[in-house]
Amino acid sequence: MIANSYKAIRKACRFSITPIYTPMAKIKFFLNGVKYGSALRVRGFLKVVITRRGKCSIGDNFRVNSGENHNIIGRQQKSTFWVEGKLTIKENVGISCSAIICNHEIMIGNNVIIGGNVVIYDTDFHSIDPSIRNDTELDRKNAILKPVLIHDNVFIGGHSTILKGVEIGEGAVIGACSVVTKNVPPREVWAGNPARFVKKI
Repeated sequence: MIANSYKAIRKACRFSITPIYTPMAKIKFFLNGVKYGSALRVRGFLKVVITRRGKCSIGDNFRVNSGENHNIIGRQQKSTFWVEGKLTIKENVGISCSAIICNHEIMIGNNVIIGGNVVIYDTDFHSIDPSIRNDTELDRKNAILKPVLIHDNVFIGGHSTILKGVEIGEGAVIGACSVVTKNVPPREVWAGNPARFVKKI
């Protein structure tokens, strides 16, 4: 009885504040200098950090789920955009409870679906050499940066990781929980850790 009442209260609170998510996202984007198109739709609170060196542009019909209660597949984190480089998201893109960390350049094409808990990194963050890694400033300066290019009509399954220097071709599908370390040709399904060719579409 108490559990059902608690669930009812949580549901009522969630729907009562749903209308504020998109306006709050627009304010965060504006304060961070993000250019965005029409028909922006956001469910949940975003984490948005665009540094003075960073640039971010988002096309029309961008849809975002962010955080608890806004993605039923689990591991509900806030959708995060951390940009020190150049992040370009084109039109009709959907992203759910995922993180994009852009220190160099990331481009996401039209009609791309990014599943829950996906992370996209264009940097290694740290050196594999412990003598460099143990010096914080040296480690940061020596992080390897390479662009990530995700072309039109790509689908990235939930809980996948897209690493630096990767290009995913038009219409490709990345299976859930994959770690993509090299280029994926157009219209192919890749999956696994590291991701490998599964079949052509």
